[in-house]
Amino acid sequence: MSIAVIFNALLVSILAAVLWKYVKLWEHAVSIEEELMLSQQTQELSQIRIDYHVALQALMEDGTRMVCTGRMHTERICRFESLCYSTEAEEFVFFHSNASVLLPNLGSRRFQPALLDLSSVDDHTTQYFNFVELPVAALKLMPKPVFVPDVALIMNRFNSDNLMHVFHDDLLPIYYTMQQFPDLDQDSRLVFMEGWSEGSHFDLYKLLTNKQPLLREQLKGLGKLLCFTKSYVGLSKMTTWYQYGFIQPQGPKANLLVSGNEIRQFTNFLVERLNATTDSGGEGYIVVFSRAVNRLILNEAELILGFAQEFQMKAIAVSLDDHSFGDLVGLISGASMLVSMHGSQLVMALFLPPGAVVVELFPYAVNPEHYTPYKTLASLPGMDLQYVAWQNTKEENTVAHPNRPWEQGGIAHLIKAEQEHIIKSKEVPRHLCCRNPEWLFRIYQDTLVDIPSLMSTIHQSVKSKLPLRKVKSNSVIYPGKVRDSKCQTSVQSAIGAKLSISWQVPWNLKYLKVKEVKYEVWIQEQGENTYMPYILPYQNYTFMENIKPFTTYLVWIRCIFNKNLLGPFAEALTCNT
Repeated sequence: MSIAVIFNALLVSILAAVLWKYVKLWEHAVSIEEELMLSQQTQELSQIRIDYHVALQALMEDGTRMVCTGRMHTERICRFESLCYSTEAEEFVFFHSNASVLLPNLGSRRFQPALLDLSSVDDHTTQYFNFVELPVAALKLMPKPVFVPDVALIMNRFNSDNLMHVFHDDLLPIYYTMQQFPDLDQDSRLVFMEGWSEGSHFDLYKLLTNKQPLLREQLKGLGKLLCFTKSYVGLSKMTTWYQYGFIQPQGPKANLLVSGNEIRQFTNFLVERLNATTDSGGEGYIVVFSRAVNRLILNEAELILGFAQEFQMKAIAVSLDDHSFGDLVGLISGASMLVSMHGSQLVMALFLPPGAVVVELFPYAVNPEHYTPYKTLASLPGMDLQYVAWQNTKEENTVAHPNRPWEQGGIAHLIKAEQEHIIKSKEVPRHLCCRNPEWLFRIYQDTLVDIPSLMSTIHQSVKSKLPLRKVKSNSVIYPGKVRDSKCQTSVQSAIGAKLSISWQVPWNLKYLKVKEVKYEVWIQEQGENTYMPYILPYQNYTFMENIKPFTTYLVWIRCIFNKNLLGPFAEALTCNT
């Protein structure tokens, strides 16, 4: 055997040993890093001083205590003391003692279908919360409890990798749930129970409190039985404005409860936490969202140049991949217009200044009127955004991808007849979420934007000249009750009478600049179900039509500002003719 062969064999052996040692060192380093992170979390949890024996004694004597707000599971948020969680069974535990409180005490109705929704999405079967019940005596047979001293908000994220869902379903509801309960402050702890990893936008959740959020998987490393000394479970849904089509086709929620004022309070908080720098130079510019993987704008460079030439202002392309979130917030906060294909990134219109324009582009065969989360956002009262929808109506300007996986719009897995039907269809029909193949096929198309058509659509919808004046967003102020209402009656004959009514303006009117004031008057004959409505510009009026002699009437009056701001009715006025 030659010396060279022996030398090579020896070299390979040494190299293999070195590589093996490197791999072991790397694995050891990863293990140490994981232990360090867990140690830091455990140490952080223990920074608040808690007397273990006092906490254990309180749990043994008082058990778990629960008081909830909301009548139905879809609107319920519950406050707990000593709610525990078994990391082995992966279930929450309510320990009963003679001092336990359980309100509402629903009995078996608690399982029809659940105590509450863990996320802000209404009545979704994957988001239900319940607990297992045990007597406190069972604690003697169970692992030693570990007490979590922080005030915790326990919830589910709905879709942590989709920016629209992150803002609409998680961040806004978390923020306003925290506003609802004073002890959910910057030192409280978010606990995510849906079971996912951190996800793409975890840093945004970390802006809401000073404590690192906890994931369900991390709870296992803290103990076999965790007991939250004080916790809130569930989220407020008052700020959500859209439903995603699980029961009926997607669209705005009924009876919206949020306005632009609350949205902007939230975005101001985030801007401050991000320390984002807003362009305040006064010169308008246009921001165009760029997509790199799907739903592409095939002539993006030409489109950006077209915007610059059409509106004589700077137009810039941005993307979630190439810019930090803080930088994007700063750019959008100073923009006159935000342009994007339909997609989750458009939720960043939240950060646009009042008066700005949102331009949403839709691929071929996708009807803008059927998909309106961002139109609804822009239209919220007090949001003061102008919304424009443009749809590609030219089939030759679209590129579809039938051979991609189904979740990216592919249809190759379907039978031939269904593929042909989808390809020939001129519009996606209304549908439920979330796997409709025709919707996925069309929404993942790439588009060659017809620039003259788009510019014409924008000009038709936006009458002001860009750059737009940044109007100041004001809260909507409603009139108070009318005051000192009085009635005078006179009988002309056995078949005719007059009813004269007068009142004073609401007291808050003198402090407001109001363009138009009118009054709504309802007159109802006592004992009848119907009433006669009137809209009047006066503070006194004599009614003769349909007024009977020797009859009792009930009269309600309220003030109306600027045609549509309706105040409350004053107390009913009783008048006898």
